[in-house]
Amino acid sequence: MSTETSVPHPRVSGVEGQPMDASDAALYATLLKEAPGGLAFFDRDLRCRRANDALAALLGVPVRELQKRRPSEVLPEALAAAFETALRKVVAEDRPVSDLDLVVPAGEPPAPGDAPGDAAGVATAVEERILACTWLPARNGDGEHQGVVLTALDVTERRRAEEVIRRKEQRYRSLVEASAQVVWVAAPAGGVIDDAPEWRAITGQTPDDYAVGGWLSVVHPEDRPRIESAWQECVDENRVFETNYRIRTKSGTYRHFDVRAVPIWQGDAVIEWVGANTDVTGQREAEEMRGRLTEQLSAAALRTARLQQATSMLAEALTVSQVVQVITEVGRSAIGADYSAVALLDDDKLRLSIVAPSQPGAEVETSPASRDDIKVSDQTVMSVAVRESRPFLAEHPDSLRLQLGHGERDLFAQHTGERAWVGLPLLAAGAPIGALRFSFTRPREITEEERVFLEALAGQCALAVERALLFEREHKTAEELQRSLLPSDLPQLPNMVLAARYNPATRHVQVGGDWYDVFRLPDDRLAVAVGDVMGKGVLAAAGMGRVRNALRALALNDARPAAVLAGLDRLFSATEDEEQFTTVAYVVIDPETGHGEFSNAGHPPPLLISPDTPARVSTLEPGTPLGWPSQRQQTSFSIETGNTVVFYSDGLVENRRRGVDAGLDELVAVAADAPPEVVGDPERLVDFLVDRMLAGYEQVDDVTVLALHVPPEPA
Repeated sequence: MSTETSVPHPRVSGVEGQPMDASDAALYATLLKEAPGGLAFFDRDLRCRRANDALAALLGVPVRELQKRRPSEVLPEALAAAFETALRKVVAEDRPVSDLDLVVPAGEPPAPGDAPGDAAGVATAVEERILACTWLPARNGDGEHQGVVLTALDVTERRRAEEVIRRKEQRYRSLVEASAQVVWVAAPAGGVIDDAPEWRAITGQTPDDYAVGGWLSVVHPEDRPRIESAWQECVDENRVFETNYRIRTKSGTYRHFDVRAVPIWQGDAVIEWVGANTDVTGQREAEEMRGRLTEQLSAAALRTARLQQATSMLAEALTVSQVVQVITEVGRSAIGADYSAVALLDDDKLRLSIVAPSQPGAEVETSPASRDDIKVSDQTVMSVAVRESRPFLAEHPDSLRLQLGHGERDLFAQHTGERAWVGLPLLAAGAPIGALRFSFTRPREITEEERVFLEALAGQCALAVERALLFEREHKTAEELQRSLLPSDLPQLPNMVLAARYNPATRHVQVGGDWYDVFRLPDDRLAVAVGDVMGKGVLAAAGMGRVRNALRALALNDARPAAVLAGLDRLFSATEDEEQFTTVAYVVIDPETGHGEFSNAGHPPPLLISPDTPARVSTLEPGTPLGWPSQRQQTSFSIETGNTVVFYSDGLVENRRRGVDAGLDELVAVAADAPPEVVGDPERLVDFLVDRMLAGYEQVDDVTVLALHVPPEPA
């Protein structure tokens, strides 16, 4: 850039018309050539007399085109109009015009030869530029007005940055207004700095009130200690403050606000805190309403689930005491009852008898009336429910006295722990069979939903009680029938001791097929048999009876084990169904010597226990069950002095959680743990084996155990 390419320099006189000295000339030349901003001089006719290259570059017009021309002759219309308006104002008013921004529109690239650095010394304006211009009146040494001096600075980037900031501030204000947030500012130490009109409009605080107490002064008294402590901790540690609290409004009510305040850092120091409060009262109220509805729906769903669970549990309850146990658990979990009881009517329908739960230590009705029979004619909770066949509700002691009169007062006086009562009749085919009673140690209102639940529960309880009564009668009959098919006693022998146990399964009431038999043969040998007819019911019992009787008949004709089992095979082929599955272990033994023969038709192997060797099960091939084609074999059998042989059914070693192989291993391990005094006593041994093998398992099949023991000779 060269000053020689600018508008020709005028001859400038110094003070009192003297020529400009060297220093003034140097200053003038430097300003025109090196000044970063644009400089120009316009005469009173608005024509440009002097301009530097910087201004020409900012305007995008070659310097030579500016010379002696008005702005309207070389500049775009809008820009020229702004130029000339400012020039005229300075000329007319003889005073500066400053802080005026002019926008230079984007221009096309200049023709060749006009690019920056050519002889004209021009720069090309391609993008829109913003110029901050100042217009100054110019005077000569005599103070006469000569024209106007222009200074122009390119502030495009600064103005754009300011516009970005302005737009961000507008967006921020719009966001705050749209989100109903209230913004406040606090000092680094947490005190109030600026007023917060929006906050005061909510709280009704005056500027002085806010300046003294700030936002903390209107926090709910119950929340204030927590909030003050948390706020001070955040201020001390310079970490984000985020919490919620209630604020007293100008109407005196309280609203819920969420607050978040962050420290503003400058270098390593916090210079202020900026916080934003959001009114979340509507949200909280909606959440509370939703919570209440959810609780109601959840309670209804829970009651339904508990009723379904109770129905399932009652379906598995086989005895009345088990039904009582289920009702006790459901009453406590579903309605929070402290006590519960089930009472059944006697055959004459005149008295109620309380039934104890199946598990020892379970809580039942604890009033004096629950310890003895209750007359249906008495004034008690269950008596009224049975007499009137309707639910009886007493939400507090006064209600109980009002409904039952003087007759219940003495009873209540003896049992002051109860404060609310529910009595429900147990109805079968519309007639009462008993009553269900719940009580509470505090006054308790039973809602309509709970009443419906309790009536449904009582209906399920009545069905379960009726089913349990039938089960108990049938189970007792079945067990008596089962035992009647087994030997009433075992032979008493001088050289051999026998013991047997039969445990019927608790999961069913039908007759099982397990059996054992011990009888004398004509030659004084002993015949021992243990068998299992698969299945339940009368068919299994009939099959068991046929096998037992046939075995005795065959043994009296030919006692050899192989011959007896072969005869049973022929019997099965001729008389039994192919689906019938029966196993038998049969041994003939001389009680004097302990020697004999043994044959097995698919039955579990016998257990051998000796004081000198580890317990073990026989490894002899068991053979096939009865009726299956097989060449029956028999092997020598011997019980040495001091040894014991144990025969058993598969119910001892097999169940739903334990396979046969694992059960046999466990049986051997249990026998190995038996103390010597137990091994030497068959009665104790069979109990020991049964107790240990069934411990921790649900018995789903009958268990039969028969032990033969040869005592050691006396010393």
